[in-house]
Parts: sequence; C-alpha cells; structure tokens
Amino acid sequence: MRVFQINTQSVTESSQLPTQLPAQGFIWMAFARREFEVLQQEIQGTLERLCGTQIVDLHVSDVLNNQLPSHYDYTSDYNLMVFRRLAAGQTESDLSRPGEILHRSRDKGGPPVLHRIDTSPVAFVVFDRVVLTVHPTDCAIRESYAARLLSSGALAANAQAGQQPNRLPVSPPDLMLRVISQMVDGYLNLRRELTRQLDHWQSELINPKTRFNNWSALLDARLSLHHLDEICEDQRAAIQDWIDALDAVVEPHAVHPRSFELLKVRSRDVLEHIERVVHHVRRLEQSAETAVQMHFNAQSNRTNDIMRTLTVLTAIFLPLNLITGFFGMNFETFAVLHDEHGLWWTSLFMVVLAVSLVVFFWRKRYLGGTH
Repeated sequence: MRVFQINTQSVTESSQLPTQLPAQGFIWMAFARREFEVLQQEIQGTLERLCGTQIVDLHVSDVLNNQLPSHYDYTSDYNLMVFRRLAAGQTESDLSRPGEILHRSRDKGGPPVLHRIDTSPVAFVVFDRVVLTVHPTDCAIRESYAARLLSSGALAANAQAGQQPNRLPVSPPDLMLRVISQMVDGYLNLRRELTRQLDHWQSELINPKTRFNNWSALLDARLSLHHLDEICEDQRAAIQDWIDALDAVVEPHAVHPRSFELLKVRSRDVLEHIERVVHHVRRLEQSAETAVQMHFNAQSNRTNDIMRTLTVLTAIFLPLNLITGFFGMNFETFAVLHDEHGLWWTSLFMVVLAVSLVVFFWRKRYLGGTH
C-alpha cells in the first residue's frame, strides 16, 4: 500500500490510510489487488470519512476481478476506469501477507517477445479529491510513476531560479490519465519488438536456402496479435466513454475551467495513442498473414520450377528414347543397323537433336532461372 498527498507544490508519501483530506490538493491511494481484498473494510471506512461515500459492491467485484476487460463506469459520487496493462495475469499473493508475490505462471513457448503479450487490469476509482488505484501485485507501472511523482514533487519544492520543475497532476482524473498514458507507452514499445520479430520470420520464410520450422511460434504470434487487438479495442472504447462523459459535463465543478480543458486534451491524446497501437497491431496481423502467404507462394513457385525442369528433361529424352527404340525392333532389313558407321551416325544425330532441344528450351526460358 502506498498513499500520497499531492498538491501543486509538493508530494508526501505515507504507509497509513489517511484520516482526513489535505487543505489543498488530493490523495492517491495505491493498493495491490490482494491488499485491497484484505483491507477492503478499512478502505471503505476511509472513503466514507474522506468522501462521504463508499464503493458499491458490484464495483468492488470488478476491481477484484483479474479477468475483467478494460471498461468505464460511473456513479454520482465517483468514476470507475478499468484499464488492462502489460503484465503477467496470473501473479498472486498470499492473503496472510498481502502484496508479496506467491507464484508466477509458467512462461509460454516461442520467442521472448510473445511472453510479454499478457495483461492484467488496473482499476481507478476517481473521486473529487481522492483517487484509489488497484494494481497487480508486482506492478512496475505503479512503482515507476510513484518514483517520478516523488521526483517531480522534490523539484517543485526545491525549485531554483530559472529551473522549471515537472508539472504535478492537478486532480485525480489528471493522475489517472498520466498513469494510463504510461501504460499505453508500454504497448508502443512492444510493437517495435514484435515488428523486428516478424521481419526476422519473413526473411526466413522467403529465403529459399533455409527451411522454416517455427510454425508453432508463428501461429502463437498470430493468436497473440489477435488477442492484443481485442484488448486495445476494449481500451479505446473505455477511453472514448470517458471522453463522452467529460463532454457531457455542463459546469465542471471542483475543477478550474482551464484545467478541465487540459484534462480533455490529455484524454484525447491518450485515445490517439491507443488508436496508434490498434493501427500498428492490425498492420502486424496483416504482416503475419502476408508472410505466411508469401512463404506458400514461394514454395509453389519452387515446385513449379522443379516440375518445369523435369518436363523439359522428359521432352529432351523422349525423341532420343524413340530413336533408340527402333534399334530394339526385330526388323529383317534395317540399313542403319547393318552399316558399319550406323552407330556413329545415329549417336551424332542424337547429340545434335538433344543440343538443339536444349538450346530451344533455353531460349524459351524453360530452363534456368526466371527473370
């Protein structure tokens, strides 16, 4: 559990549940999923004191559901955003020691980049001056953003003349969008690794001197990309619902109008990043399909070349076999057979005929490489 009190000038961290709201700014309470499950009653009591309300039971079930897709929901008191990030989805912790990792799921087969196409949900419960987040047990996103937040708070508190500190989030929705933006950046980084892996497979598939044996890995990649496409579509729908909810606000209370406009700008920026991920994932899916089709086309072309060469060789030796077949017939009068130079004349004719056929087929480009 990590609790932060954030305002425009400083950030302070505590390991205890807050008892009251700060004079300025807001509170961020970050929990691991098992921590939230164990401390559920205490957390609900804290929210009752701070915000005058609690999280409804259905939303508590959503927060604890490790398989829930990305989605957005709301009540009159708070907003709920569930956003799936790149993480091992089966990581758990012991109920008696919440927050400590109990075990991890086994790695999947195939190249290492495919192991990263696994997701786990992060829940954001956003009140007016409190944001509660529920993460996987070993959430690097939470730790990374918390470190950045503390660093920005230190710069804001100790800013010198001429030094511009990093701007701190001004509201719970602003913090939520910043964390989500960091999650989306992880998908963009994964896209680059997948592109390199697919390019490597394409070169192997097309190279006629190699035999491609990674069909199971390529199939896993296609299935993983399809799964990733579905995840990104859910993310885009969730952020779009959030933007629609912002647009429906007629008089944004508790938020400065300028900050509210910046919040909508940041929301649209996150949506644009997700759409970029969706676009690249679909392009990678198409590249994988194209690589397979190119491989089978190349195999078909090589088979056609082999069959063409065999057909040409058959066409060359067919008249030669016909000629030699005459010498096996039991004719009583066969002038060439009884001529002392008949063998040489016949051999010379057959050589000339074979060379002529080879030259003919070569000029027709039935032999040799295609151009």
